[in-house]
Amino acid sequence: MDSFNGIKIMLVDDEPHILQFLELGLQGEGFEVECASDGAGAIRAAERTRPHVIVLDVMMPGMDGIEVCRQLKQSGSDAAIIMLTAKDEITDRVRGLAIGADDYMIKPFSFDELLARINARLRNQFPLLLGEVCHGPFRIDDRKREIAYRGQALVLSPTEYGLLKLLVTKHGTVLSKSKILNIVWGYDFGGEDNIVEVYIRSLREKLGDKEHVVIRTLRGAGYRVDLP
Repeated sequence: MDSFNGIKIMLVDDEPHILQFLELGLQGEGFEVECASDGAGAIRAAERTRPHVIVLDVMMPGMDGIEVCRQLKQSGSDAAIIMLTAKDEITDRVRGLAIGADDYMIKPFSFDELLARINARLRNQFPLLLGEVCHGPFRIDDRKREIAYRGQALVLSPTEYGLLKLLVTKHGTVLSKSKILNIVWGYDFGGEDNIVEVYIRSLREKLGDKEHVVIRTLRGAGYRVDLP
């Protein structure tokens, strides 16, 4: 992979020298790095920055990493969580995985191993961040924020990009207007839901979808993209 630009990592550890070492190394790889030295600070930082991956130490004073993981998962965070555990603390690993941690590493570990684990989590949970992904005749490049259809790049506004990306990546699934509004426009959107129809119409024009066979309307239910 050429660059990790735009990918956010949060490091949570109460040992300053570990934080500094990992922060410098990950910044050198191109990641955006946020650090926290305690559990409460980690939760606040995660809510503010919405990281893609959280590297979370279990043994911290006050709120430990297990409780931080539990609260983050309960709050709906989609971050991949890699737990750092002591060599002999098998119970911590079991507890962490049981409440939603995605991976764990045993201290001490090498930086190259951490980088490999982060890469694996990104490929598994955020594949679009790593470059182009193809869905049938669509090619989505999140780094360029570009969608091509049948080999031709589409000229899209940021909102059109977000809407078409949602429909394509969720192909085969019916998406209601309310769900589309929540995801693309945000939960605090105060406008009318017919804005979705306006943008669907624009996308169909750009796709040459006069017969509505690319973006289908399911009356009373929503919209769906079907791919070969």
